[in-house]
Amino acid sequence: MSWIVLVVSGVLEAVWATALGRSEGFSKLVPTVVFAVAVMASMAGLAWAMRTLPVGTSYAVWVGIGAVLTVAYAMITGDEPVSALKIALLLMIVGGVVGLKLAH
Repeated sequence: MSWIVLVVSGVLEAVWATALGRSEGFSKLVPTVVFAVAVMASMAGLAWAMRTLPVGTSYAVWVGIGAVLTVAYAMITGDEPVSALKIALLLMIVGGVVGLKLAH
């Protein structure tokens, strides 16, 4: 169950990171509210997962999921350019996250 909560928390990290960028310095209400709710839920889930999972592994998985999804979403929406190198580097992050899960 802790792994599921951790993965959902990682997804929420991507949500709050994207909302933070779209809030334009907290000047837009809807993205600011999405940011606030997602960051609280993401942190709460990370904290809950860390009760039974190692701190270093939990944090690395959480950040990895959030980072990959944030960049992937930005590339899909056209906010960030797509390149083969970026995709390869994102796949390396995914590989590292999967490796940490398997090594647990």
